[in-house]
Amino acid sequence: CMNGFGMGGSTLVVLVMSNLVISALRKVIPDAVRLPAYIVIVASLVTVVELLMEAYVPDIYDALGIYIPLIVVNCIILGRAYASKNPPLLSAMDGLGMGLGFTISLSVIGLIRELLGAGTVFGMQVMPSAYKPIAIFIKAPGAFLVAAVLVIIMNSLKIKNRANAMVQGCDGCCATCAHAKEEGKEAQK
Repeated sequence: CMNGFGMGGSTLVVLVMSNLVISALRKVIPDAVRLPAYIVIVASLVTVVELLMEAYVPDIYDALGIYIPLIVVNCIILGRAYASKNPPLLSAMDGLGMGLGFTISLSVIGLIRELLGAGTVFGMQVMPSAYKPIAIFIKAPGAFLVAAVLVIIMNSLKIKNRANAMVQGCDGCCATCAHAKEEGKEAQK
């Protein structure tokens, strides 16, 4: 759970700072070098965060290891288009919202994995001593299983997301969607 919180928190910092810097420089950076400039900005911020984590939270740094540099890819996907078209404060707030959502998601997945895989929460034993931990949950496939179950729960509770709201008439169920069926027929032609 702490690893999810650490990864989410570091991503949050990089998202807010990169959105702020990219938005502030959006009119200065020429279109021809925009993407490379964004990558350099994000990679520089990730390097700073990585060095700070190594210095101040070495346990989390050691646990996350090679995954910290992958924040570069994540931040480029999550925020660049928005930051390059909006003012700095609005872009920073967008980065904060995206980062908080990412942090909460990783922390919830980590909490469930830790509970089922080790019977602990934040390292403290919470399950009875008779509980047999389910080892797959502390391995990589456990994260996919937890994410799949969370998606199933969201779908069964009919929790809408922003993508559903963008399609007029979308009820969140792609299997019964007339629009999806029409696109499927067009793709088969």
